[in-house]
Amino acid sequence: MKSLFVVLFLSSALFGLSLDEVISKALNENPSLESITQRIAANSSNIDVSDQFSNPTLTYSQNTLDKDQAMSRQTVTVQQKLPYFGKRDSLKSVALAQEDFLIENLTQAKVVLVNEIKNQAYTIWELEKLYKIICDYEDLTKQNIELSESYTLTSDSQHMGIMSAELTLSDLRIQKSTLNAQIHVAYSKLSYLTSFEVKELEIDLVVMDMPGMKDLKDALINNHDIAIKDKEIQKRKAVVETEDLNNYPDVNLIGGYSYRENFDNYWTLGVGITLPIYGTEDHKVQEARMLTLAAESLKEDTIIAVDSAFKNAYMQMKSAYEVYHIVHDQALPQIEHMFELTSSSISTGGDLFKYIDILVQKLKLEQKSIAAVANYNRAEAKISALSGEIE
Repeated sequence: MKSLFVVLFLSSALFGLSLDEVISKALNENPSLESITQRIAANSSNIDVSDQFSNPTLTYSQNTLDKDQAMSRQTVTVQQKLPYFGKRDSLKSVALAQEDFLIENLTQAKVVLVNEIKNQAYTIWELEKLYKIICDYEDLTKQNIELSESYTLTSDSQHMGIMSAELTLSDLRIQKSTLNAQIHVAYSKLSYLTSFEVKELEIDLVVMDMPGMKDLKDALINNHDIAIKDKEIQKRKAVVETEDLNNYPDVNLIGGYSYRENFDNYWTLGVGITLPIYGTEDHKVQEARMLTLAAESLKEDTIIAVDSAFKNAYMQMKSAYEVYHIVHDQALPQIEHMFELTSSSISTGGDLFKYIDILVQKLKLEQKSIAAVANYNRAEAKISALSGEIE
């Protein structure tokens, strides 16, 4: 087992971690998730004690009368409260509802974390792809500057083309520097989200076929934000039941034994009840019912918010899909043809200025393509999160 761990560690060090590996490790190590897990464990103790009786009260008393007096005594009294029928079960129902609520919160926290990790990973992919094509265009621009410099003696216009190319080269270097800094920041943010240092990420993004809106929307039934509101409503209803039962009095059983030094000892038995005569319980019932109605209203608001977020994400996904295909199916083929014609012209001393202009246009299109791929996957990840997926 130890050797297997070593192999996996060395493999990740040499080739970087995959996104699935990063997510799996983050779900096991994230402190925020661990905090919710500990709260669930703490609530388990609350469940265990929720249906227990209150501790009995033990009382000792004695008076100052002379021992020859019949009223002189030392008394030990035990008192035990017996809650009204169903009260203990209702308290346990509240504790169980709280556990369900916490478990649902833990699941949603995992969904949110996975979505944030995916978004940060897609940002890293986007930045690294942009950095790579900038490097490629930088090398290509250098080659064409070197090629064109041999024609400067015969063409003044060629000199202007070289100057334009050198300005473009400077702009590419500025973009490289900016992207390099952004990549380091992106890895830092990813390391924070995962709770361990990620130095290299192996990820490959593509644009798949555009899925139908109805199929994706049907999966919203598994949304955990809505499920959390359902669990909260169930908890509030359990609280209403508990507060309702508090209108009924609890019974106190009292038993005492009195010791008298010069007279007979004796037992005392008694029964006491609480009297809910001030209306406090009715107010608490009303408060609990109002909070239940508030929770139901928040659920309706959450349903609307989830539906709106889904529609926004789907439209972003569709837009990214369309942009990607416009670039690849229409624009890039035209640019490629212009690029080929200009490249052959440069090799014979043609106008470098026109070539650089087309080169910049092609670069911008490829940058839009990369952004479209990243945005498509971000929107897809958002829809997955809205559908309650943890992967």
